[in-house]
Amino acid sequence: MAAFTTTAADNLLRQARKVGDGELEKFCCRARSQLLSADVESLDSLRRLHLILSASRGRRSLDSALVKQIQEALCCQQTSAQVQTVCAAILCQLCPCPLVTVSWGPTEQSRGPVFSILLAQASNSDVMELGPRICQALEMRAPEGHSLRALLPALLRVVGVRSESLQEEQVNTVNKKLTDWLRYATVPQVGATASGGFFSSPRVKQPSLISEVDGAMATDFFTVLNHSQNYTEDQWMNIQGFSVLRQWLLHYGTNGNAGSEDKSEVEGSVVSMVSASSTSSRLLPPRERLREKGFEYCLRLIEQCNRKALKKSDVDLQKACLVEAVSVIDVLCKQDVSFLYRTLPLMKVLHTRVCSDPSLAPVLLPVAQFYLNHSEAAAVESEAVYRHLFTKVPSDMFHQPLFAFQFVRFCTANGSFLAENAEAFRGSFPSILKLLAWHAPSLLSDFVTLLPMLISPESAIEILHSLLDLPCLTAAMEVHVIVASSVEKHNLDASVLPSSSLEAYRHPVYSALFHYLLRIEAWNGTPPEGFIKLRQILADRNTSPRVQQSSQIVPCLLQLYVNVVSKFADGGLVSRIVLTFLERSVHLYDSPSFQAEVQSILGAQLPNLCRLYPSVIVELSRELLDFISTVGNIQSKEPLFAHVVWAMGEYLSVSYDKRCTVEQINRFFEVLEALLFEITQLRGSSSAPISSPRVITTLMTTLAKLASRSQDLIPRVSLYLSKMRSCVQSSAMISTYGEEDSEQILIRATELLNLLKVPSVAQFVLTPPLEVSKPSFHHDPSSSLPLAIRTSSYMLLRERTLPG
Repeated sequence: MAAFTTTAADNLLRQARKVGDGELEKFCCRARSQLLSADVESLDSLRRLHLILSASRGRRSLDSALVKQIQEALCCQQTSAQVQTVCAAILCQLCPCPLVTVSWGPTEQSRGPVFSILLAQASNSDVMELGPRICQALEMRAPEGHSLRALLPALLRVVGVRSESLQEEQVNTVNKKLTDWLRYATVPQVGATASGGFFSSPRVKQPSLISEVDGAMATDFFTVLNHSQNYTEDQWMNIQGFSVLRQWLLHYGTNGNAGSEDKSEVEGSVVSMVSASSTSSRLLPPRERLREKGFEYCLRLIEQCNRKALKKSDVDLQKACLVEAVSVIDVLCKQDVSFLYRTLPLMKVLHTRVCSDPSLAPVLLPVAQFYLNHSEAAAVESEAVYRHLFTKVPSDMFHQPLFAFQFVRFCTANGSFLAENAEAFRGSFPSILKLLAWHAPSLLSDFVTLLPMLISPESAIEILHSLLDLPCLTAAMEVHVIVASSVEKHNLDASVLPSSSLEAYRHPVYSALFHYLLRIEAWNGTPPEGFIKLRQILADRNTSPRVQQSSQIVPCLLQLYVNVVSKFADGGLVSRIVLTFLERSVHLYDSPSFQAEVQSILGAQLPNLCRLYPSVIVELSRELLDFISTVGNIQSKEPLFAHVVWAMGEYLSVSYDKRCTVEQINRFFEVLEALLFEITQLRGSSSAPISSPRVITTLMTTLAKLASRSQDLIPRVSLYLSKMRSCVQSSAMISTYGEEDSEQILIRATELLNLLKVPSVAQFVLTPPLEVSKPSFHHDPSSSLPLAIRTSSYMLLRERTLPG
């Protein structure tokens, strides 16, 4: 269904971009006539016009008469809200444009669409003027029938663009208005008309009390969680005031962006201490008074969230209000430390409550943010908060997309601090990776930022295993969800091995393996013995779209992993990573496409690790020789195999490791020589595997490199290369590899053979000194590599031209 919707949207955008100027002009004429006659189809035409303008890659122009009609429709009181909104969207697409002449003054009715156009059309000077005009409108008494509801969102947009547009006096004006709306909104509100009576009049509306979410009559001041059938204007502003309070405090809570000197940071704690005890809050400056009333408002909201709501929509509203209230209190505590000591007992109680109610898990994020910001100043222990958040919560809430997104954003925003100060953060990476496994495409960009914060020298190897097993984790999570939602009970025979992943989940033999894969904290070790069986049985889910998406992101994460590890890895860690590459290349999730992609990226990253620590070739000589001695690895793991052989030829040298002896070079040479002979001999069987020219040429080059370092081996390599030149030109070889590939093998064999005829030049070319990578080496014409190659080529050419 989602794919169908995406395709339909793409088709509409494609059609809109193809609309030519002539066709657009005809369409505008039809839209103009519909607007003049107030046709019911005018809304649909305006929507299509907006689609054409927004989809076009360049700026499109409209007829001036149509633009004028659209502006008139926008300003007309009789125009429906839908038409006004679409008209405003069209004008915003045209801005900046001299034909757009929408204006607004403090005495005029304020409407959201008008402000959108003003901001789209405005220059910097216009924005600087718009903010003070909005503040003036807020301060004035609104004319009869006018609403102020569009002013606060517009003001927030203005200060978001130019926060310095308001002076201290104007900031104080808004502070006073917000304070009044938050704390002193009308509690008795306009209700239904009176039912009758001798002294009653049907035109007089009787006041009625507001109610709480649980149906009880409200006895305290009005908040966003109060209900009634009819809301007064100041109650609407109360709701809107709370929605913008946090952003307003972030802009002007400390007077950092206003025009006059601020003393609130110096005097804030003293003032708030006094206000909390005996001094009336009305004696406070406007900024401190807003803080105090905002704090009281948040406390009341938290108290209201303890009530049992009667409607599902109110339950969701309670959660949203709880999140926002904690976030506002966090900002207030940053700006005035006295609020911190009044808040700590409340936060402890709230955290206990939220931990006991899984439905309130989203509230844990602002609570954890509060502890991150203030635990050090308040000298309170916060590790338990972090441990619960990073271990249990992702495992329980991974299936909720919004929470997963918010959780990952929280981690990326605070990752540097968490990595240094919260032990549970890095130790809980298995639980955090569940969010990526379940929401692979949508969270990938955020995890590219988050993953480096999770990797440490202690966890690097286990994270590598976890990334390679990411499709297995996704498959296991799907099985877990299916089993958890199933009401059927199955009686399994423990003596019979399961035939599917669903049966394996309940089987005692596999329970420990599932427990490892679905763990919530670091294992601090290699995967348990027998884990390969779980990878195999989970293969029945490799057609799942979620598992496939998870498989597709692993190569990208592996490349990122190597880049991160390269910044801090020592020789021991590099050796362990390379060894893991070799071991895990055999044990991957049972999906051919996934295995091919992972082996390709492992091979591509191996040279980077070897370049970081060349001695890894000597230290892992036994493991590397075992790997290349298995002929089957050539076919099943060709990219990794070719890079391993290349690394042997490149770094098995005394220049990189003094422990590299002639005997060791000879041992590598004999294994590689036997391997090359085995894969290049032509078998009579048509089913004999054919190795790629890439592997053959890499093996030949590596043998030549080793021979240049142990020159007793040069005759053996030269003899083999001579035979290879003759063999590769045979009809049997050409039919096996094709003309193009056979020619490449012949060219490489000829080049290497010619180099080995001059051993000193061969050593210089095939085993260059370390300083050859320096730019100065190539700037010196007497010692450059091209000069050496030209010299050797001249000598070989001269040798061929001399009479025999």
